[in-house]
Amino acid sequence: MTLGVQSRVSLKAHNSFAVDVAARAFVEAHDDDQVREALVYAQQQQLPVLLLGGGSNMLLTADVEALVLRMASRGIRVLQDDGDQVLVEAEAGEPWHPFVQWTLQHGLVGLENLSLIPGTVGAAPVQNIGAYGVELKDLFAGLTALDRHSGELREFSLNDCGFAYRDSLFKREAGRWVILRVRFALHRAARLHLDYGPLRQRLAEQGIAEPTAVDVSQAICAIRREKLPDPAVLGNAGSFFKNPMVSAELAQRLTAEHADLVAYPQADGRVKLAAGWLIERAGWKGFREGDAGVHRLQALVLVNYGQASGQQLLALAQRIQADILQRFAVDLEIEPNVL
Repeated sequence: MTLGVQSRVSLKAHNSFAVDVAARAFVEAHDDDQVREALVYAQQQQLPVLLLGGGSNMLLTADVEALVLRMASRGIRVLQDDGDQVLVEAEAGEPWHPFVQWTLQHGLVGLENLSLIPGTVGAAPVQNIGAYGVELKDLFAGLTALDRHSGELREFSLNDCGFAYRDSLFKREAGRWVILRVRFALHRAARLHLDYGPLRQRLAEQGIAEPTAVDVSQAICAIRREKLPDPAVLGNAGSFFKNPMVSAELAQRLTAEHADLVAYPQADGRVKLAAGWLIERAGWKGFREGDAGVHRLQALVLVNYGQASGQQLLALAQRIQADILQRFAVDLEIEPNVL
């Protein structure tokens, strides 16, 4: 075995909440062969497998009695370039934000609205990450994954992935697919998405009337740094709750009771509510109990002030869910994977 499997490894440095739990076994895979080798090892040892990217979209509530397989493959390559559209492929272990910056440095447009999102390229399709009016699926051009059931490689098109709001086939079939690399269709000519109000405002304040993709990325990074805590400083997983979809009838009733309700009508007749608004209106913003709390500037973000356990953070989340259901008749869904 050339992988160097380690036993009883702390995962504190491998999850953005900085929750200190241990993995029964831990290994990093730097290429496809090592992924297969790790899976064989787990099967031989009769261990379940937990795939890990940047650990930015999970809440660990107990020691992980499994082989934690961290995807550490690296590499970015241009597959096609017709002068306008450029097909770029990145390995699963590439950190997401540096990958976005690589595309911008090479004059490629498309991913700038997804700047400063934590995690890795391989984890991004699982959650169909999105921000500031853009989702991963909007730039997605395919991916290669290993089917753990058959051991075969499979190529996924956009339609194959079943992307939805913070959801995908890979999330619904957790544990089956190991995403190895992802492809994106980017452009050299600007096709910027500037509809998000604070983004337009930030660009206007900077006197930028005709922004470039780099301008958009820099503005979004500045906004995110102001609104969201840095996981390297304060443990968190970004937005902890999904923005809930509710019926038009419920949205109308809530608007009648709360004139400033933040709501976005959807094409299917439902209405998307801002989870952060609901949580802040309920008085949870800035709440702290021990080292588990709600960020003082962004009610959508749960934080670990130092020594909070996963159980404490989950208990706080469940209290918030129950309160929002009682106050507004709205079910909040947790966005990170709870393990």
